[in-house]
Amino acid sequence: MRTIRPILADNSTSISELKKNPMAVVEQADGFPVAVLNRNQPAFYCVPAEAYELMMDKLEDMELAQLVEARRDEPEIEVNIDDL
Repeated sequence: MRTIRPILADNSTSISELKKNPMAVVEQADGFPVAVLNRNQPAFYCVPAEAYELMMDKLEDMELAQLVEARRDEPEIEVNIDDL
């Protein structure tokens, strides 16, 4: 039995089409992710380099925000820059 999974991209293609001409698929998506389907189920997402880099930056920002939030109530330590 196959599971129904959502397609989390506005663009999709088959693995066969991707194999034929991967750069054409990426270009047709206009910089947006493409869901690559295998038997009508998403197998993976093809994400342009620029979009991937933006996602990684966003994830790093989220991780840093969580760290700041976790440390919010910790006591401050006075430091003299000349002592460093």
